[in-house]
Amino acid sequence: DRDGSFDGARLPEKLDASNLKQTWRMELGPSYSGPIVTQNHVFVTETKARKYEVVTALDRASGEVVWRAQWEGSMQVPFFARENGSWIRSTPVWDDGRLYVGGIRDVLVCLNAGNGDVIWKKDFPTETGSKKPDFGFASSPMVLDDAVYVQAGGAFYKLNKLDGSVIWKAMDDGGGMYGSAFASPTVATLNDVEQLLVQSRATLAGIDIQTGKVLWEQPVPSFRGMNILTPIAFNNSVFTSSYRQKSFLYEAANNGGKWSMSTKWEVKKPAYMSTPVKKDGHIYMHLQNQRFTCIDLSNGETKWTSEPYGKYSSMIIQDDKVLALDQRGELIMFRATPEKFELLSEHRVSDQETWAHLAASGNELFIRELNAISAFQFEPAD
Repeated sequence: DRDGSFDGARLPEKLDASNLKQTWRMELGPSYSGPIVTQNHVFVTETKARKYEVVTALDRASGEVVWRAQWEGSMQVPFFARENGSWIRSTPVWDDGRLYVGGIRDVLVCLNAGNGDVIWKKDFPTETGSKKPDFGFASSPMVLDDAVYVQAGGAFYKLNKLDGSVIWKAMDDGGGMYGSAFASPTVATLNDVEQLLVQSRATLAGIDIQTGKVLWEQPVPSFRGMNILTPIAFNNSVFTSSYRQKSFLYEAANNGGKWSMSTKWEVKKPAYMSTPVKKDGHIYMHLQNQRFTCIDLSNGETKWTSEPYGKYSSMIIQDDKVLALDQRGELIMFRATPEKFELLSEHRVSDQETWAHLAASGNELFIRELNAISAFQFEPAD
């Protein structure tokens, strides 16, 4: 559902060395992509020798390699975005035995998840004439029913998931330095209308799933187009936040098919990259200043703000617990309550940086380190 909710084994009150055990670890090249977990496998990406992009399928129980696939794909992102390397960025998606992987040079590759064979490959700059994105393919594809949706080629595409053919295209910005999205698409229901929620480098939009028609657009203030997090729907509104700017709640209105958006509130609480999680009308977010915060979605009131942690934290939520993996290799658990910031535990899970999104399934956590992936098991609360 792309909302960070985790419905696996019950998280305990704390996660530390007593109840969180590493079961295996595999060394890899660097990647920003989060691991994808299925019943029997874990899929990871890496950039190798600054020349190849590699996808590896690992046995979930043992960490042993099942298959590998690779293609030429590497580029240098601009210097101010290169602090941590020019690695593959997009997190893949698995669906019905297929794995959809976004390569940094704006290609989308569909692999047979059973053996790694390429089913189809779409090179957006070659096939559409779009400019190669200066920051690389960063958005993560989404599969819904018979289609895969992707923000690539300087636009937003709906593709046939079986052969990669274009069904429709929307929000064309041409790509390049100030085009191509960082955020990832999701689905929301606003005013009883199910629609695609898409955020480009400068604009938030609702798009008709069947036709690709843009129902509404809302400019989002940004610094150098750094609208990065995936927007969150709340009732008939949409929350987003952008680097060096503010957090916003935009309210949707639909008058006989004529849509409009208005700013319900804005607050000087800029996010960086982390997509927030939501519970009981409150948002829990990691800010540009490295602090966690809780904001009341109904009015924008800040309920609390924590002390600083790392530069970036990926988050999941279960009941009243938020589990955050920050880039320092620290696993942080805090209470999802507007009353106060209540730290439940903080435990180091890697001596390397951990920029990829935390993956959780059953009673297991999968941590993509800078040059490895590790699997952990925790003792469930029940």
